[in-house]
Amino acid sequence: MLLLLPIALIVLIAVTDILAPADIHLGPLLVVAPAITASFAGPRATAAIGALAVATLVSIGIARGVITTENLEVQIASLIAIGAFIVVFVRLRERRSLELERARTLSDATQRVLLRPLPTRAGPLRIASEYRAATAGARIGGDLYASARTQHGTRLVIGDVRGKGLETLGDAALLLGAFHAAAHRQSPLPELAASLEDSVSWGLAEVAASDEAAGADVGERFVTAAIVDILDDEPQLKLINCGHPPPLLLHEGRAVLLEGEQQCPPLGLGLGLGLTDYAATDFRFGRGDVLLLYTDGLIEARDEDGRFYPLQERVEALAAASTAADGPLTPAELLRRLTEDLQEHLGGPVQDDTAMIAVVRSGEPGE
Repeated sequence: MLLLLPIALIVLIAVTDILAPADIHLGPLLVVAPAITASFAGPRATAAIGALAVATLVSIGIARGVITTENLEVQIASLIAIGAFIVVFVRLRERRSLELERARTLSDATQRVLLRPLPTRAGPLRIASEYRAATAGARIGGDLYASARTQHGTRLVIGDVRGKGLETLGDAALLLGAFHAAAHRQSPLPELAASLEDSVSWGLAEVAASDEAAGADVGERFVTAAIVDILDDEPQLKLINCGHPPPLLLHEGRAVLLEGEQQCPPLGLGLGLGLTDYAATDFRFGRGDVLLLYTDGLIEARDEDGRFYPLQERVEALAAASTAADGPLTPAELLRRLTEDLQEHLGGPVQDDTAMIAVVRSGEPGE
C-alpha cells in the first residue's frame, strides 16, 4: 500500500512537467520517489521505483520533444546514478538489519542457556526475576542469577562479574555452571560456597593461562555473589555474601539490609586454595516477607545530579503505595515498579548491567 505514494508522486510530477511552460523542468524531482521508497521498502522495490522514475523522465523528454538534448541526457544519467546509490544503501541497510537480527537471536539463545528462567513457584515461595544488560542490543551481560531446589528448601545465587557487557559472559557461565552442578547436593551452604570459590578460581586461572594478555591481570578478575538458602519448613534463610551488595528484606513495610556476620571476599580471589572458611548467617524470613536480591547496577545508578538510586527508601514507598491501593506487592509487581522507578530516576538507559530477584514466602513454613 505504501508503494502507491511514490507511484502517485511520479505521476503527479510527470503530468505537471508535461503541462508546465517550456522553461520549467520538474523532471529532477523524480529522484524523490526512490528516496521515499527506501525509507520503508527493500532494495528490489526501491530499484523498481527508481527504474519507473527513469522511464518516466524519458517519457517526459519524448512528450516535450527534448529527448536528444544534452540537458535531459544529464538528468537521466544523474537519476540513474542517484537511484543506483539509493539501492546500494538500502541493500547495505538490509544486510545490517539481518546481522542485528541474528545477533538478537544468538543473544536470546545465550540467555536461555546461561540465565535459565527462574521458577515462579518453589515450595512455599513465589519468585520473579528481571535482567537488563547495559550493552546496546544485548540481553545478557556480566550479571547472573540462578536457583536450585534441594530436599529442604530453595537455593539462590546472584552475582556480578567484574567488568561490563558481553566480554564478561565467559566468567558468568563459569559460575553458573559450577552452581548448577553443586547446588542440588544436600551439602551445607558453606560447602557450596567453597565449591564455587574453587571452581571460579581455577577456571579464571586456566583462562588467564591460555591468554597472555589476560595473564597479567588474573588477580583483577573475580565475581561478587550472594548465596541464599531459604528453608521450606522454617521461617528462616541462610546467607553467605561474597563481596556482593547485601540483600534487602521487606518486613511489615520496613526495608532492611541483610548484613552477614562474615564478609567474604569475591569468588575467584582465593586462587582455589581454600583460604576462606565460609559461615552462613541466619535471618528470619516469614510469611509475607519479601527478599530482594540485586546487583550494583541498581544501587549505583545515578540521576542527572549524580545521586545514587535510594533503594531502601524507594522499596518502602512502593510497598506502601501498593498496600494502600491493591494489597501487598507480588514479586513480579515489585520488580516491574522498581524497573519503572529506576528508569525515571536515570532519565535514560541503564549504564551498567542490572539483575534483580524478588522472593516472597506466600505460605506458612511447612505448608
